[in-house]
Amino acid sequence: MLLKPKAIFLDMDGTILNRSNKVSIQTKEIIDELRKQGIFVFIATGRAFDEIEELVPEGFQVDGFITSNGMAGYVGKESVFQHSLSLQLVETIIEKARANKVYYELFPYGTPRVTLKQDQSYVENEIREPKPDSVEINEWLSRKQAIKEEIDWKDSVEGSEFSKFYFFARTHEHIDKWKEELEELKKEIDFTTSTSSKHNVEVMVANVNKATGIQQMLKHFNLPEQDILAIGDSNNDLPMFQFASYAVAMKNAPDHIKEIVDDVTEFNCDENGVSHYLSKFLLQKSARINPVL
Repeated sequence: MLLKPKAIFLDMDGTILNRSNKVSIQTKEIIDELRKQGIFVFIATGRAFDEIEELVPEGFQVDGFITSNGMAGYVGKESVFQHSLSLQLVETIIEKARANKVYYELFPYGTPRVTLKQDQSYVENEIREPKPDSVEINEWLSRKQAIKEEIDWKDSVEGSEFSKFYFFARTHEHIDKWKEELEELKKEIDFTTSTSSKHNVEVMVANVNKATGIQQMLKHFNLPEQDILAIGDSNNDLPMFQFASYAVAMKNAPDHIKEIVDDVTEFNCDENGVSHYLSKFLLQKSARINPVL
């Protein structure tokens, strides 16, 4: 039972983001009120830092951002910690992705996401209409947006520091085969993988995840590791849930996520589930967070 958290960590996709990839004004206002009460509020997302600004309402503020599943942390626009994939790993995986015709987006630090021009035709073909029924609309819209405006199509990989490597496939069979390829590669090169839907997988530095990012952020603010509340909805939130003092799953989370948490929101991400949950349990002076019985 958690009477009052000292810090709250919020996932984005499927949590504070609705399925149109927007954070509501109501969620912003709840976060503002929590921070006025002296509760620290952080974002802990699989998205890269540069993706966030266009998804949140004007004036949206939190105490810090953990991005790319723990690969980087920011306070304001200042980087407070950063991990990087090696260029060797990036180039090796691109070759394997090409052989398997797997959609990919590489996120260098400080510059737009990259896909190589020689892979453009099959990458774009993965986002052809119609949308597969099993692909969530928010992920589909993000991929359409990336193809249209956000990917920098390059002749070769430039730079040497990379925050995130994202892969997508329109069928479960295709992405599952790709996950098997990555597992085989792990026998040669050490790295970590994470998924946030049944159609994607992401590659991070070995032993990096949302929980390690949270630990680094708490250390930066000199905050204790106790009385931590975390809200999320998917597999990449599992390390965060295991670390947190109190874990909350969204109503729209899959059943296997709901089974391992302390509580589940009454409303889903399209119904402002996070703002309802936090206002119900945290804004009243006598509020208590009670575990699911």
